[in-house]
Amino acid sequence: MQNPTLLQFFHWYYPAGGQLWPEAAARAPELAKLGITAVWLPPIYKGESGGYSVGYDAYDLFDLGEFEQKGSRATKYGDKQQLLAAVAALKEHHVGVLLDVVLNHKMGADEKEAVKVNRVNPDNREEIDDEEIEAQAWTRFTFPGRAGQYSQFIWDYKCFSGVDHIEEPTENGIFKIVNDYTGDGWNDQVDDELGNFDYLMGANIDFRNHAVTEELKYWARWVMEEVHCTGFRLDAVKHIPAWFYKEWIDHIQEAAEQPMFIVAEYWSHETDKLMNYIEQVEGKTMLFDAPLQMNFHLASKQGADYDMSTLFNDTLVARDAFHAVTIVANHDTQPLQSLEAPVEPWFKPLAYALILLREQGVPTLFYPDLYGASYDDEGDDGNNWHIDMPVVPELEALVQARQHYAHGVQTDYFDHANCIAFSRSGTDEHPGCVVIMSNGAEGEKNVALGEGFAGKQWRDYLGHRQETISCDEQGNGIFRCQAGSVSVWVLAEQ
Repeated sequence: MQNPTLLQFFHWYYPAGGQLWPEAAARAPELAKLGITAVWLPPIYKGESGGYSVGYDAYDLFDLGEFEQKGSRATKYGDKQQLLAAVAALKEHHVGVLLDVVLNHKMGADEKEAVKVNRVNPDNREEIDDEEIEAQAWTRFTFPGRAGQYSQFIWDYKCFSGVDHIEEPTENGIFKIVNDYTGDGWNDQVDDELGNFDYLMGANIDFRNHAVTEELKYWARWVMEEVHCTGFRLDAVKHIPAWFYKEWIDHIQEAAEQPMFIVAEYWSHETDKLMNYIEQVEGKTMLFDAPLQMNFHLASKQGADYDMSTLFNDTLVARDAFHAVTIVANHDTQPLQSLEAPVEPWFKPLAYALILLREQGVPTLFYPDLYGASYDDEGDDGNNWHIDMPVVPELEALVQARQHYAHGVQTDYFDHANCIAFSRSGTDEHPGCVVIMSNGAEGEKNVALGEGFAGKQWRDYLGHRQETISCDEQGNGIFRCQAGSVSVWVLAEQ
């Protein structure tokens, strides 16, 4: 049984032109050989910006690159046939497929409608103005290019609770739609940032409309049958009522032939909020460990001034490892993106060792760290930037080490601000390892492995250290690493 290891198989600036689905199909054998057990694909359906859409400006959930809509037939990543071929290739090599699900909002409506709206204070969404404004809003989605195939559901203003743009009068802001079908105010069981963080962008889906929730359940059944995925990544759940996703996940798990792997993005650095969400959904989804990712970012920026012994303090993986999916980077934290918090290149091998080789959490790799990325974009400062994200040279070896050596009981040596270590004892079937890292000078740890390791010799699997280490007759060894580096020590005969 392999240790579960995910790969986010895209980044925000992946080039347009329908290359991703063919690339996923072509790389399926090497991903399986490397030890990747599942890939997370970007949104597979048509976005408002058509063939250039990263996928989070969701337009038509049923258009998987099949219909001429929004200026293209294919999505940015390829057409439907290429998508299905990629999924088939991955599954043939026993690599699972997670689909990205964007159910918070829709963009690119086909028609305007007459609506009544109230202005909302963007800094406190609980402050909703009493004045009702009669206006036009882009809230009617008819999907003319699809012409009712797969679903005849028409989205109109009754399906949405808010918009960020009105016309006649023309105004931008946040506007609460006056909607007798769903009631006043915003949805409950959402994040309390800005008073109530139900509204994020676009036409905000209102889950109090029963027809909407039934359509989204129907779509889930349809896409599972159409694509044969093995799980889902749920986008922006802090803006979506927890009660809806509890129902939705129950629905898909009942419909699935095998249990689906579900991980949700609740991007908060407050671990209590993550724990509260897990409780609200009755533990039916895992969450990305945003607090740990921020710790990696800060540690990489502060260097030897960061106390490495505190890296896991108040993280999700420390509080509830069973529900934690650990990451070093993703498409939102990469440079020039909305949640920018990049981990400096020198620290990435240390961070990946901490998520790949430890017992707790399910680790996720990021496409640029495995394959590299280069792009240009404008920053918040108004300047144009060129960004290079180099391959992490040790990453392939660390993934292989996860499958071969990350087994058995874990013992931590988090007793120094600049040098930490942990050991894995191994099992009857699989060997263990000793992992040591430093954010300052060359580091060393006396690791007690037990009499069963007396006289055993160890080598650095990453090749950063050239010597061989021998345990004494009690099974103790002095393990070392380079300055600002990590070493993974494995038995020399293996």
